[in-house]
Amino acid sequence: MNARTTRTLAAALSLTAALAMSGCSSDGGDSGGKPKLSVSGAFMPQPVNDKMAGAFMVIKNDSKTADKLTGVTSTLSDDLQIHETKDQKMQQVQSMDVPANGELRLERGGSHVMFMGLKSTPKVGDKVTVELRFEKTAPVKVELDVKERTYNAQTPTSTDGTAH
Repeated sequence: MNARTTRTLAAALSLTAALAMSGCSSDGGDSGGKPKLSVSGAFMPQPVNDKMAGAFMVIKNDSKTADKLTGVTSTLSDDLQIHETKDQKMQQVQSMDVPANGELRLERGGSHVMFMGLKSTPKVGDKVTVELRFEKTAPVKVELDVKERTYNAQTPTSTDGTAH
């Protein structure tokens, strides 16, 4: 090989490597990259006491990549758990699927977030901030509206947090 061939080959390899690297990155959209999550209808019924409370919301995934809700944190409690209800029995789970082009509904009588041992008892009209943690997506901060104990959302009306 002469010097010109070596330079041409090196330039071609550099271009190939650059194209391959840019092809591996994703904008997080429908190209199979990171999931695109949004949260709506987030609320907490006013707790009866400081022992426990529930949180409900809809986590929507507008991408072709599934994700998992793996944890929740808040300053209101040091012990937040993800619960599912099966055969009318509530049980703690390590994670919940957020399907591609689908949603995870956390609602009364079904899957939900449980706050155990509250540091204070929020009242109707208060807001409680939680941080949702996912397997693939960056954490999402969500404000829960504290509602009357009998409140039950039928249709989510607002977007409380978005992850990119």
